[in-house]
Amino acid sequence: MATLFTKLNHGWNAEPNCPAPLVSMIGKDLALEFLLNPFQFPDFANAEKGILLFSNCWRYRLGTTNHEGWYRGQCRFSQIAPSWGELYEVNGDLLLSKLSLKWITTDEQSPLSRHFLFYLRDETFECDATDWKFSVKWETPSN
Repeated sequence: MATLFTKLNHGWNAEPNCPAPLVSMIGKDLALEFLLNPFQFPDFANAEKGILLFSNCWRYRLGTTNHEGWYRGQCRFSQIAPSWGELYEVNGDLLLSKLSLKWITTDEQSPLSRHFLFYLRDETFECDATDWKFSVKWETPSN
């Protein structure tokens, strides 16, 4: 079965130089916080953060494959993913046998699970969850 990619991020993306990803679990949900890209999307302020919330996440990883490795063909999706730096839902063959991946398992696998992949500057984020949602993290101004 072929590997299929559906691009999910439209109108936003991670900061291209230092997105500073932070993973946290909230019950069965996983939150991935990162800096947004104000260069490509000027509606976002410098240092403004985005949050991806993945519902019912049962496993995830934040790996070391970076943009240089991806362009050199060192990533299992290097030659087939449409482009670097995007959030995708991946269907079909996940090519898991190509690499030994270290997953953090948080729950039992759900039959409704979907596979998500987000290429960041110096890391690759993947998780299996039932759904996802993007939001902007609004900071409360301090006095």
